[in-house]
Amino acid sequence: MSSLAETMYQRLPAIHRIRDAGRGYPLRELLSVIAEQVAAMEENMEQLYDDQFIETCAQWVAPYIGDLIGYRTLHGVVPGVASPRADVANTIRYRRRKGTASMLEQVARDVTGWPARAVEFFQLLGWSQYMNHQRPSAHYAPDLRQWQKLQWLDGPFDTVAHTAEVRRISTGSGRYNIPNIGLYLWRVRAFSLTRSPAVADTTLGGGLLLRFNPLGTDSPLYNTPETEEKISHLAEPINVPLSLDRRRLKANLDDYYGLNKSMVLEWQGATPSDPPQLIPRSDVDICDLSDIEDGGGTVIGWAHQPAAGSGRIAIDPVLGRIALGDVPATTLLATFHYGFTLAIGGGEYERGTSGLVPPVVSVSGGAALQTALDAVQGGGAVEATDSYRYLETPGITVAAQASVTLRAGNGHRPLLVAGGAVNLNLGAKSTLTLDGWIITGGTLSMIDFGDDEPRKLILRDCTIVPSSTEPALSVAHPFAKVTLERCITGPLHIAADAEIELRQCIVDATDAELVAYRAPGNAPADELLPGGAMTLEGCTVIGKVHTRQLTLAGNCLFVALLAQSGETWPAPLWVERRQTGCVRFSFVPRGSRTPRRYHCQPEEGDLLTRPHFTSMLYGDAGYCQLRLATPESIRRGAHDESEMGVMHDLYQPQRETNIQIRLDEYLRFGLKAGIFYAS
Repeated sequence: MSSLAETMYQRLPAIHRIRDAGRGYPLRELLSVIAEQVAAMEENMEQLYDDQFIETCAQWVAPYIGDLIGYRTLHGVVPGVASPRADVANTIRYRRRKGTASMLEQVARDVTGWPARAVEFFQLLGWSQYMNHQRPSAHYAPDLRQWQKLQWLDGPFDTVAHTAEVRRISTGSGRYNIPNIGLYLWRVRAFSLTRSPAVADTTLGGGLLLRFNPLGTDSPLYNTPETEEKISHLAEPINVPLSLDRRRLKANLDDYYGLNKSMVLEWQGATPSDPPQLIPRSDVDICDLSDIEDGGGTVIGWAHQPAAGSGRIAIDPVLGRIALGDVPATTLLATFHYGFTLAIGGGEYERGTSGLVPPVVSVSGGAALQTALDAVQGGGAVEATDSYRYLETPGITVAAQASVTLRAGNGHRPLLVAGGAVNLNLGAKSTLTLDGWIITGGTLSMIDFGDDEPRKLILRDCTIVPSSTEPALSVAHPFAKVTLERCITGPLHIAADAEIELRQCIVDATDAELVAYRAPGNAPADELLPGGAMTLEGCTVIGKVHTRQLTLAGNCLFVALLAQSGETWPAPLWVERRQTGCVRFSFVPRGSRTPRRYHCQPEEGDLLTRPHFTSMLYGDAGYCQLRLATPESIRRGAHDESEMGVMHDLYQPQRETNIQIRLDEYLRFGLKAGIFYAS
């Protein structure tokens, strides 16, 4: 019995309880039913009271409360507005501060999920001073000695006076005018890489010249945005993800260098158990470490290297370079941030532990992977617990009917630098999963095992660095099934009878005229053999594609061109079986041979519609990001009016719509607003 039913029963006269006991307690059972209904009524009354407040109301009540205050619903594509509860709760707070720059900035952040900065352009107009309303800080001509102000010229943090522009700000043409307010949005995010060994330049410096990027390439460093503590505070450079420049970093090094900040350098301990030793800020200089060339254009060194024996360490944040004054006695570990738009490929993401088959063997410090992989051939997992470089070419063997996982631990991004092909020896009915790794220097290769038993290969959140000379993945077994999720890879060579499924991936042949997908083989004639059946969802493919069957392609971008001369392919996207499959809401190059199409671009006779990218070079912050110059038929051409390609799940058009809806509601009368992308 419940406590209420027991209380009611004990308050009955004793004679009734005695008679009830003699008859098998029917009265007690009746009181239990009554108490259950009373408890349900009490719970309902409490919920009715809670439903009067947006913070405690049931989920279905939130839209009705919003309707009472005139709330306009938004696309629930970002966490802040996925449920209207928080947005409805903030409506009154927003309206009390309607039209202020800090409120507009806060609204932009909430409804887009991007860092934002509001700029009142009318405050930056230059005009003749009125004696009764002087503005001593508003100089009509900039002071050329103040490099800080000149650095932000025409950007979101500009403080220099401008002449008036009369073009419409809503189109992005004009900015500086009396009624204009601008909202700058940052689409590029700052991703961390923690305690990754700096890579020495093998051709220069004798170990004194290093790079932050574990791939050994130049790449800019980014700051990690600091959270604003006050809602009335306008965003500053330290609050948004910006690439670091030399002069600003040098002037504000204490704000960006150190533990739990944008970047820090440490010496690895003498033994694996020793903690890393922090390099103090006093030993660090910010310099321009650009190349020095001889008269013939050959690079012979870097500029502004520290003097030998000085103990100084120079950093170039623009190029991502490090120069040492002394020969390092141990490994230099770099913690820094790099820019990218989307959490795909290798990265320090949270992955959880579900799905791991014991035993789980941990590796760290760049130790040999082969020993750990050999220990789990019969089933298990190998997990890297750091973001080190692993310099080896392992062979991965999986026993028949076993499942093996090679993964990066939560919050880590290891790099495998192979010296050749990484052979995948999978037994019958086995499964191999690669999760969270970056692989360079070799092809993942699965041979034909000569039987009809299936094998499964799963790549999740992996990057196989794109190359123009070698495929990223070669699968010759005709009964293999390959799955790629949120991956970045080079060309794929898949057997004609195999199957491959790609979701939110980039397949990059490094050039639209090169081959991104075909069958395996090194002979020239093999380039004309079709690859296995493909299923793609939200992918960007750079390069020509030849497949036996295109089962489904949805919300995809196929960026391919036929060569101007010597071309042997009849079509940039070449599908053998055109009676089966479908291509929907995708960009398909002109002249392609595909199965039936549904709402694809370009339409017949359209010679102008094509995607334009910020960058097509892997490693750039704007890699595979569509520029605003891309036609709306592509930027809003997916089945849900989002953009085609790998950035589909960012829902950028819906975010733009959200901010436009809120601007109409919260902008002061007479003002006009424009949206500008700072990255």
